[in-house]
Amino acid sequence: MAEIVRVHIRVKGIVQGVGFRAHVEYQARQIGGITGWVRNVGWDTVEAVAEGEREKVERFIRMMNQGPGVARVDESKVEWEEVTGEFREFGVRRSM
Repeated sequence: MAEIVRVHIRVKGIVQGVGFRAHVEYQARQIGGITGWVRNVGWDTVEAVAEGEREKVERFIRMMNQGPGVARVDESKVEWEEVTGEFREFGVRRSM
């Protein structure tokens, strides 16, 4: 049985006005089995929380660190957290 994990990731750089959140939501659904959310924080940061099988969450992290073609990720912070199982799907949350 696959290990279920949870990650909280923040990426900083050119991540606003480039379709970053929509890209993350689409890719999370393409990976499949990823639940959680993504949102803008301030003017240069996007954060996301994702739960799912470890291999899929690791793919999600790699995707977040790359972003869509016009984005540029300068910094990335990944924190592993306790799984809560609180999400049913992956979606975009309101910006902070």
